[in-house]
Amino acid sequence: MINIDSLDVFYGRYHALTIDRPIYVEPGDRVGIIGSNGAGKTTLIRALLGQAQARGNFSVALPPHKIAVHMQQNEYTSVLPIKVIIERIIDRPIAEDTFIQELISFFDFEKNLKKRYKTLSGGEKQRLTLILVLYQRSPLVFMDEVTSGLDFVTRQQVMELLVDWFAESNQTLCIVSHYYTELEKLVNKIIYLEDGQLVDWGGNQELFRKYCGKTVLMCENNVTNKALMSGYKPMAAPDHLLAFSCKDAAEEASMSSLLRHHDIDYRRTSNDIELMTINAKKYWESKV
Repeated sequence: MINIDSLDVFYGRYHALTIDRPIYVEPGDRVGIIGSNGAGKTTLIRALLGQAQARGNFSVALPPHKIAVHMQQNEYTSVLPIKVIIERIIDRPIAEDTFIQELISFFDFEKNLKKRYKTLSGGEKQRLTLILVLYQRSPLVFMDEVTSGLDFVTRQQVMELLVDWFAESNQTLCIVSHYYTELEKLVNKIIYLEDGQLVDWGGNQELFRKYCGKTVLMCENNVTNKALMSGYKPMAAPDHLLAFSCKDAAEEASMSSLLRHHDIDYRRTSNDIELMTINAKKYWESKV
């Protein structure tokens, strides 16, 4: 669906993005594009859509006009009823289109059809855009910060809807997001960018094992837990957590037993995108 052997994007003299290792996105993949602000995530999407001057050896299976795209800013006429906006875009009455009816029902949007766009909440606006993007039935979908600006509860609701939708769909998805916990439920592969460069790319589990090990135990970062776990070497983790990679089942059992014996709350993980990125970035920075 997407093949990249090499790709460079320049804005004038500014080298905004370089990818110098192969990336192959297969049909049906759900790919999370992650990285810090300014890492090159949106630039990559724009390059693949032909909206940025890019050079290199790369290809997309569809022309840009056949790709369904959700970008960060999506605005519609503010004073018209939503029903009218939808019908003008799809060029037919909602009552005559079973697929748009299915999407409206799936995203629980019926109650908003008589509202005007300017009266919609942030979550309702995102649902409208998602309905119109998915209505295109494209085999390839790009989404850029689909939950940006939403509160936690609304963000969770939107992401859960996307997880449910794509679980029943054979569409290929490339989604930019910095909400890693939510991506874990949706994507099966990761493209990780920093400072306009490719840090790494691959399957979620593959990257986690590469940088974190098979399993990791995490607990609160405090004086008591540090003292208790002093016999084990911690790995890089968010500041509020202590994380320990388990080299084998015996070591995991030993650590788990120690934590339980002292009644310490802990979490076992084998797929934590945030933890993976912290350790991948640490390794990458040591090499550049």
